[in-house]
Amino acid sequence: MALKGDNVVVSEMNLERMLCMKGGKGEASYANNSQSQARHAQLMLHLLEGTLDDMQLDSPEAPFVVADLGCSCGSNTIYIIDVIIKHMTKRYEALGFEPPEFLAFFSDLPSNDFNNLFQLLPPLANYGGTMEECLAVNGHRSYFAAGVPGSFYRRLFPARSIDVFHSAFSLHWLSQVPESVIDKRSTAYNRGRIFIHGANESTANAYRKQFQADLAEFLRSRSLEMKRGGSMFLVCLGRTSVDPTDQGGAGLLFGTHFQDAWADLVQEGLITGEKRDNFNIPVYAPSIQDFREVVEADGSFAINKLEVFKGGRPLVVNRPVDSAKVGRAEANSCRSLCGVLVDAHIGDRLSEELFARLERRAASHVKEQSEQLPFFDHIVASLSLV
Repeated sequence: MALKGDNVVVSEMNLERMLCMKGGKGEASYANNSQSQARHAQLMLHLLEGTLDDMQLDSPEAPFVVADLGCSCGSNTIYIIDVIIKHMTKRYEALGFEPPEFLAFFSDLPSNDFNNLFQLLPPLANYGGTMEECLAVNGHRSYFAAGVPGSFYRRLFPARSIDVFHSAFSLHWLSQVPESVIDKRSTAYNRGRIFIHGANESTANAYRKQFQADLAEFLRSRSLEMKRGGSMFLVCLGRTSVDPTDQGGAGLLFGTHFQDAWADLVQEGLITGEKRDNFNIPVYAPSIQDFREVVEADGSFAINKLEVFKGGRPLVVNRPVDSAKVGRAEANSCRSLCGVLVDAHIGDRLSEELFARLERRAASHVKEQSEQLPFFDHIVASLSLV
């Protein structure tokens, strides 16, 4: 990460060292603000199970290995691993096979709060040492577990070692902010903004190229690591608009009240316009075409399913509406996703000021928000090796 004065410019290596969902168990932690992701994952379980049903199974001779990429630090990843392993156990049993032993890799960047994640894991059932006995014990996990720190835009596992890759709500995070977006000499310089929602065409194209380059690296790595006959299930924020400056649900998260809160800090003289302009959210919500182009150009994977799935709303708005609670919930949700980056860019004190303004703005627009809150679109892909 290059430094310009005390402005942080997000380059690949430093983003990898620092990017993470907010750890711990506090009010603004990811663990306490990922209910929306949990609801979306539950709505898509039938698609995940369809991917698992398409796998060809033989009598197991080795452990069945699952990897969750971008696992973060809450209970959602544990829930999904449980779903996958229970489903595959039933499949093996239906074919008359003894279920294999299972191994789950939880993978995310080194800055991820793996300690909190591992504290959430149930104890391993090991009564007598057989997997059959493990599977029969409620409240215990029926798989071995390990953490794998590292960027999924590079190799993480030995060749031909993984049966199922799962990644949800992670691939829209880029490896870096495109360099041209923070270069004042470039037409892609994102002046006055911290996200591409509503930005100019050059800025949007820079983000799009970065997403496609990152996805290509992701696919190259997985094509070497996946076992023959394996499968991959991917979910990321997406959009239905052909216009990449219309980022849909991602635009709601980072391009509305959050964007305006940064403008408040500039107008109040707490930060300079340049400092704001040098902060950009490294997120891109692709279209189906953006995604398909990369998979087809790579050529390693067959597309079994590729669609836009309309998930739930990003916040639960109860009736009667409590404006203060809604404002607090939106601020906490945004902070759980990008608070670590904000803290690194402007420091803890100004970060508190920023999210306080976001909370006030969200609370003051709660009636409009509760009536017009959009659904989140997701790109869902099921891939297998050619």
